[in-house]
Amino acid sequence: MYAVETENLTRVFGDFVAVNQVNLKIPQGSIYGFLGPNGSGKSTTIRMLCGILAPTSGSGQILGLDLAAQAEAIKAKIGYMSQKFSLYDDLTVIENLEFYAGLYSLKGPQRQERIEHMLDMASLKDRQQEMTANLAGGWKQRLALGCSILHEPSILFLDEPTGGVDPKSRRMFWDIIYELANKGTTVMVTTHFMDEVEHCDSIGFIYEGSLIANDTPAKLKHDLPGTLLEIPTEDPMGLFSELVAQEREVLDVYPYGTSVHVLIHEAQLRDYQNYDYQVITPSLEDVFVYYVKAKRKELSV
Repeated sequence: MYAVETENLTRVFGDFVAVNQVNLKIPQGSIYGFLGPNGSGKSTTIRMLCGILAPTSGSGQILGLDLAAQAEAIKAKIGYMSQKFSLYDDLTVIENLEFYAGLYSLKGPQRQERIEHMLDMASLKDRQQEMTANLAGGWKQRLALGCSILHEPSILFLDEPTGGVDPKSRRMFWDIIYELANKGTTVMVTTHFMDEVEHCDSIGFIYEGSLIANDTPAKLKHDLPGTLLEIPTEDPMGLFSELVAQEREVLDVYPYGTSVHVLIHEAQLRDYQNYDYQVITPSLEDVFVYYVKAKRKELSV
């Protein structure tokens, strides 16, 4: 059974198509990474899936509930952590947790047990009386995550949860995500960090409102056409310009850190005998670059 299933999900603002006919099928208990540049439609898609924003057209189901007809029922079954910190700075850590426990109608022993568990999970037990405004960014995000899963939701939507967070907090976030998924919670997470989505069960790339790639990380890398070369250089932009000026037929060429990546047909390897290249396995960043460029060409036609 799918926790998330959409068919041609679309959201239009005036003349602007923010999300364009997105089709998703996310199995229960899986981790789905949702990638795309700023303004690509990630947050708008998640807001529709959470029942916060009504689709302009298309349809979808969350945990078997209809997005259009059962939006309020959906909200009771999900956890949502927004891109911007959304808790109350003028409350203490414990007061924020108690407030959200009330919103989720947690009562009695269960209420206290869940609050204690969140304090332990986020390592905030010694800070529970601290004003939230005084917490550093990583600690605030830990608190926000704790509040979003107080009620043990069946599905959790995380919108850029590790943006601006230190590496230690990022690792902690992902340890919690893995633990939740192992216990059956479905997690849909947007992120800019390619290393984070490497360990997702499946991922989607959204660009200009359209889902341009959607599969497992391994399958996406395997299906990238051609052979990928990495050419180390002290001057990536200079080598890039040199290769472009040669006007050879390539699938793609672009600077990549302290090297240049060249995607070619295998038969073209002989054209690069004078370069100290290595044939490498594509990263998800290579995959993303390829699909974005392909989509740009399609839109420019």
